[in-house]
Amino acid sequence: MSDQTAEAVPAPVASTSQPQDTPAATTNGDAKAIKPAEDGALKKLSPAELKKQKQAEKQARRAQQKGPGGPSKEQGAPKDGQKQSKEPNQGAKNEQARPVPIRRRPSQSNVPVQKEPEKKSKKESRQAGVGLFFGHLYSQPKQQSMNGAGKDVHPAVLSLGLQYSSYAICGSTARMVAMLLSFKAVIESYQTPPGTSLARHLTNHHLSPQIEYLRSCRPLSISMGNAIRWLKDVIIKIDPSTPEAEAKRDLLEEVDIFIRERVTAADRLIRDLASTKIEPGDVILTYASSSIVEQAILHAHKAGTPFSVIIVDSKPLFEGKQLARKLANAGVKVRYYLITGASHAIQDATKVFLGAHAMMSNGRLYSRVGTASISMLASAHSLPVIVLCQSVKFTEKVALDSIVGNEVAPAEELLSEAERRELLPLKSMLPSSRNASKNDDKVAASEEEKTDTSDVLKWIEESKNLHHLQVLYDVTPAKYIDMVITEYGGLPPSSVPVVHRLSTNI
Repeated sequence: MSDQTAEAVPAPVASTSQPQDTPAATTNGDAKAIKPAEDGALKKLSPAELKKQKQAEKQARRAQQKGPGGPSKEQGAPKDGQKQSKEPNQGAKNEQARPVPIRRRPSQSNVPVQKEPEKKSKKESRQAGVGLFFGHLYSQPKQQSMNGAGKDVHPAVLSLGLQYSSYAICGSTARMVAMLLSFKAVIESYQTPPGTSLARHLTNHHLSPQIEYLRSCRPLSISMGNAIRWLKDVIIKIDPSTPEAEAKRDLLEEVDIFIRERVTAADRLIRDLASTKIEPGDVILTYASSSIVEQAILHAHKAGTPFSVIIVDSKPLFEGKQLARKLANAGVKVRYYLITGASHAIQDATKVFLGAHAMMSNGRLYSRVGTASISMLASAHSLPVIVLCQSVKFTEKVALDSIVGNEVAPAEELLSEAERRELLPLKSMLPSSRNASKNDDKVAASEEEKTDTSDVLKWIEESKNLHHLQVLYDVTPAKYIDMVITEYGGLPPSSVPVVHRLSTNI
């Protein structure tokens, strides 16, 4: 009995030396203290065992706090000694730490969460309203300012990108020539860093930011892509031992030769051949505007051939207006139609001349939207359709439709200022205006909105069942094209891949 009492005494001593914990923790501590006593172990716990015991108690408390009981009951238990002084501090720390996610959650639910669904809903509504076919065309935002441009972008490229996005420079050939001229300025101001070669650094580290910025302003045309691949190939072939000044001079000469041979000389050959297809008394119908078609018509007019021209035009750029103005100033008889009157205009035509944005490897024509309609109307009336296109616009790509790869026109160009003004009286028919309760506010709002036509676009953006869609290009099947005139001569559409292979291997 004396041994049992002596063995039972150390257990309460160990418990009193420790801070009082929850009942579950003290019973575990007594069990741990009595068990070694029964086995004949030491009567007192060592510091290492006390430390392990405290860690076990903490883990037990954390497990209880995570359980269904909640932390409020455990924190409210009375405690003694140092533990009692520490636990309120820890409770205060926990209370200070816990409100952080609690404060974030309301803020996230109130501020950002309300904005993000709006953005998502707009994208989803666009994709749902436009359909699964054209929704991917809105995924790439268009750069319309210098904000966000990299520090490596040259000033000449910055100004060119703004002209691209504002459609000040339009047409695949004009865009390609302007890009090469801006690259000449980039090459002139380029200096090879020490430890590198011009062939490696200029292509990957200096030209790539310029190309990416131009792509962000507007998608690159087929001819621009061909010119970029040619320029990179020329740069890579430069001998590393060539001095920098000589290499830059050779590059600038190569760019000039490319423009002279692939654009200027090609345009002259196509112009001379196409003008021979215009006979006296012909009525040439063309769609939108093409620089090579304009040159062919003016060359035939200067040669003294009597003929007239019908220009069919459409939204959003109305390029045919400029072509009609130039031809009329040169003395050519011109009639101007919108595409809604194309079925009437085609009845008076004898030949159809079309420009091209690109010629695909399967013989299809990729050009301004509406070209396919004109070609099909001409085929229905048994009129020859002649496409004027430089070989630099040929590509190995295949296009089966105008849905996968296309470009969306800006929404502001969809409705003209006059059309927006005509839609202003329909404001009262919108559901938001019907729910308004005060008539005075309606009258005041209508008087203010008579002069503000920018709200018409907002009506369409806020509408769930009405969306902007104005693609810029379409694809014309090869069966509606009779001849493709290039600098290599007049060819059928099936010869496009052969000419492209010859032109790229020169």
